[in-house]
Amino acid sequence: MAEAKVFLRGHIMVPANRVAQVRAALPDHVALTRAEPGCLSFEVVEDADIPGRFNVSEVFENRAAFDAHQARTKASEWFEVTQGLSRDYSISSE
Repeated sequence: MAEAKVFLRGHIMVPANRVAQVRAALPDHVALTRAEPGCLSFEVVEDADIPGRFNVSEVFENRAAFDAHQARTKASEWFEVTQGLSRDYSISSE
């Protein structure tokens, strides 16, 4: 039996004084994540209706790939740029 895929869905809230910095760091974060082994889908999209809200949707082929992504992110520019921001995520396996 195949390992369960890992899904993360939710959003990050960015105050107005940090939106430009987050926008600038986002393309590299997305490109690096999509290049990771086991990344099936990765989207971070600025919400059209709620200022400062970035909607996040991730799918990894298994828990090991998801955990590797989390570890890589903690050593990235994205982690520094978004440190301390409010995140509301749900993680599930299917």
